[in-house]
Amino acid sequence: MINLHWRSGRDLTTHIVERPGLALSTPEVETLTAELRKVAATTLDQAALAYGVLGGDAERLKNCVVTVVYQGKGAAARPVAFNVLSLLEVELEGRATQVMHLGLVMVDPSFRGRGMSATLYGLTCVLMFLAGQGRPLWISNVSQVPAVVGMVAETFSDVFPSPRAGARRSFDHLTLARQIMARHRAAFGVGPEAGFDEARFVITDAYTGGSDALKKTFAQAAPHRVEAYNAFCRDQLDYGRGDDLIQIARIDMAAAGRYLRKVAPPTTAMGLGGVVVIMAARMAVLPLIYWLSASRPWGVLRPWKEAR
Repeated sequence: MINLHWRSGRDLTTHIVERPGLALSTPEVETLTAELRKVAATTLDQAALAYGVLGGDAERLKNCVVTVVYQGKGAAARPVAFNVLSLLEVELEGRATQVMHLGLVMVDPSFRGRGMSATLYGLTCVLMFLAGQGRPLWISNVSQVPAVVGMVAETFSDVFPSPRAGARRSFDHLTLARQIMARHRAAFGVGPEAGFDEARFVITDAYTGGSDALKKTFAQAAPHRVEAYNAFCRDQLDYGRGDDLIQIARIDMAAAGRYLRKVAPPTTAMGLGGVVVIMAARMAVLPLIYWLSASRPWGVLRPWKEAR
C-alpha cells in the first residue's frame, strides 16, 4: 500500500497514504483525522459535514486514499489542504472491480491559487494507477463546481458527461453510475431521496445526506478558465435545488501522460523525465508485465477467459 512523504514545494510537504485505517496505527489515524478536521474548520462549519471521514466513519478510512499537504517542517508543520479519495467496490462485465471516487477536497483559503489541485487530484490518481501496474482504472467525480468538472474533463480519458467533442455515454458508464448511486451514496454525502437523471448523469437535490454545507450558488462555485465548462454546468444543473453532475472516466497511460505534461512542461528536466518514464512504460515495461502475468485479467487488454 502507498504511504509516502515528500517535499512538494518550497515550504510544503505532502503525505499520501492508501487505506489509512489499515496502514496506520490507531494514534496515527486519530492524528490524521484531527488534521483533516482542522483544514475543514478553516474552510466551512465542520460541524455541518456529517459524512465520510469527517463524520467519524472509521470504515471509510479502510477504503480510501488520503492526501494531506502541510506547511512547515516537523512538529511545526500544519495541514493546509487535503483530498479523500474513496475506493468503491462495484462490478463490471461480471467481474469485481474498483472505482476511485475523487471525493472531498478542501484547501485553506490562504493557500488557494497555488496549484494544489494538481497534487490533490492528479498526482494521487497517477500513483494509484502506477501502483496497479498500469491497468486502466475507472474514476468518478460528483460536483457542481465548473472548475472541478472541467479539470476532470481535461485530465482523464473517456469522460462522461462533458461538453468536449466526442463525449458519449457508454453502457459501462451507465452501469457504473447506477451502481455508485445504488450502493455508495454515503461516500459523497447524497441522501436516498436524491434523484438520478440517467440521460444527463445529473443528481437532483443532492445536498441532503450530510453534505448540506457544500451546496453553492452558481456565483459561489469556482469558475473554469474555459467558458464552455461554466456554460455546461449552468445549463445542466439547477443550483437553487442543489444538483450535481456525476462524471465517470478512466485514468490510463494517456491520462497519466497528460497530467505530467500539464504539471511539469516537457521543457523542464522533471517534465522530460516524466514523459520518458511514461513512454518507456508504454513501449516496454507494461507489455512485459502483461506477458508475464498470464493468470491475471487485464480488462480490454486481455479479458478473463474461463476454462470450458
